[in-house]
Amino acid sequence: MTLSLYRRYGTRRALLAGCLLFIALVAAGCSSDKPGAYNIRPQYFWDSLFNPSGAIVNGIGLTVGISVIAQFVGVVLGVFAAMGKMAKFLPFRFVANFYVWVFRGTPLLVQLMFFFYGLQAAQIFKWPIIVAGPIDILPEILAGIVILGVNEGAYMAEIVRAGILAVDPGQNEAAKSLGMTYGQTMRRIVLPQAARVIIPPLGNEFNNMLKTTSLLSLLSIFELYNTFSNLNASSLATFELFGACAVWYLLLTTIWGFVQARIEMRFARGTAVSNDGSDWGLRARLVGLRNNAGNQGH
Repeated sequence: MTLSLYRRYGTRRALLAGCLLFIALVAAGCSSDKPGAYNIRPQYFWDSLFNPSGAIVNGIGLTVGISVIAQFVGVVLGVFAAMGKMAKFLPFRFVANFYVWVFRGTPLLVQLMFFFYGLQAAQIFKWPIIVAGPIDILPEILAGIVILGVNEGAYMAEIVRAGILAVDPGQNEAAKSLGMTYGQTMRRIVLPQAARVIIPPLGNEFNNMLKTTSLLSLLSIFELYNTFSNLNASSLATFELFGACAVWYLLLTTIWGFVQARIEMRFARGTAVSNDGSDWGLRARLVGLRNNAGNQGH
């Protein structure tokens, strides 16, 4: 049905038609008098969006906070793992490749179960409570951040390595001729240039991280998804509450789309991408629409 709408109306009209169809379905559910029909209660949906409870606000804050810290941990680990995979010293390469192999080759859900519940059940390691001033980081939150970050680092390793390999090897030779060490070359020459290649997939990884935090409900962390799941258990307004939950996730990823677009524009200054007259702003990111008006005259 979506394909037929696209062929008949085009992208923009298909999106509008899809939204109107969704509204019509909601309206039909609200007005249905059939015995046993699901009666939609719109107040749960609207209150969750425009008058969110403290639990929802805390869930959003926890989702964003965990995502930011875990992504930072993943980037740092990814840089070290990428350099380890490219190192001449065999043990470094072995450790880096083994790390990437394990965490890319096993499901994140299994990693959460093993490193949180498994290690504690076997009495190998018990996650502690971290006290940072007035903030107490509970064991399950600490475990969630660490496990998400370590998992993300395995994927960031390949992204960072691709960015480093995209830099002209002559840059390394030039740095050596100036007497720079390997560390100085990476910090001052290679990584700043590789950032232009790394930033777009890094932004996509963070977008995914915002949604992946929903798996932390397995650890009884009341992030955004688990908060709505708990509210649903008491109200049974499944359609309305999880519809609102989806809107909140969509809002978070859309806001990040703005931020990512600005970051990419900044790093693309002076390149062919920034000077081709094309519009790859938020509209293009959301619905794949690109303004080629600037190129029609060429």
